[in-house]
Amino acid sequence: MSPVQFKDYYAILGVDRNADQKEIKRAFRKKARESHPDVNRDDPNAEATFKDINEAYEVLSDSEKRAMYDRYGADWQRYRDAGFDASGPDPSAYQTTGDFEQWFTGSPGGTTFTYTTSSGTGDTGGFSDFFNLLFGRDGARGTGFQRAARPIRGQDLEIGATISLEEAYRGTTRRVTVRAPRVCDLCDGNGIVRGAMCPRCDGSGEIMEPRTIEVIIPAGVRTGSRVRVRGQGGPGQNGGAAGDVYINVTVNPDSRFERVGDNLRTTVEVPLYDALLGGEVRVPTMSGSVMLTVPPETQSGKVFRLRGKGMPKLGKPNEYGDLLAKVEVTIPTNLTEEEKRRFTELRNLRQ
Repeated sequence: MSPVQFKDYYAILGVDRNADQKEIKRAFRKKARESHPDVNRDDPNAEATFKDINEAYEVLSDSEKRAMYDRYGADWQRYRDAGFDASGPDPSAYQTTGDFEQWFTGSPGGTTFTYTTSSGTGDTGGFSDFFNLLFGRDGARGTGFQRAARPIRGQDLEIGATISLEEAYRGTTRRVTVRAPRVCDLCDGNGIVRGAMCPRCDGSGEIMEPRTIEVIIPAGVRTGSRVRVRGQGGPGQNGGAAGDVYINVTVNPDSRFERVGDNLRTTVEVPLYDALLGGEVRVPTMSGSVMLTVPPETQSGKVFRLRGKGMPKLGKPNEYGDLLAKVEVTIPTNLTEEEKRRFTELRNLRQ
């Protein structure tokens, strides 16, 4: 069997086989403008050439079709309908019917190929059965094995959202705008309208459309958390599910607290007299102020742990971190002469 002959789509568009999608789209637009039948009315081959350009772009602009085409050439659709993918056998490696049959029928050096039908799974039963499977049996009646196009999941999208520490503590919502692709309603996703490149989507088959969605941001999130909104991303193809939207959360710093995991740190000013003799001071928390009892002779820098007064634990609404309150003893200023005398007496007593 001779190697399969096929149109060289890369040569038709004038691109290298390793060209990326931007190069392919750019080449298609250029070729489409140059070769359009309306521009080349005197060329009897213009319509066929333009058709080849569109055919080449349709295949090379789709990553799955392109991979199958690179593997199987012009008959890639038949191989796909028979259940093969781009990692399947390379037909060009088999130069004779015997060699090709040997691979599929399990002859020496080959592998047995099995297939599934409504009646079960079985061996090929010979080379002709393989071709019936691959290229369709009862061709005169137009019947045979057909495989529906694979569902393709839509594109996931990402967007950032900035919230305050207070919002991270209580949970909040955000209305965010995402730019998601949708199928062009002028060309129905084909990229071609009346034989020319679609003017609305520039031949891509998709239009970027802004869409506003409301996102629930749960309590306990921190900088780097990702909130997933299902089904609000790019549309799926061939019945595939829509993609998701991921919200990348940034929590702004708070002047009162430093966050360490689920714990919070804060500094509490304690007057000298309360630090010496004991007393109570007011401590701010995310849910309101509480009174902290300071024992006598409390040193500056001592840390008190207020359990359950930190941040809620993400996904555990009834569990909280702790608040770590560090004491900063404040020294009185603008002393009166009497106060200075009394402090002097105290100093002398200590000495």
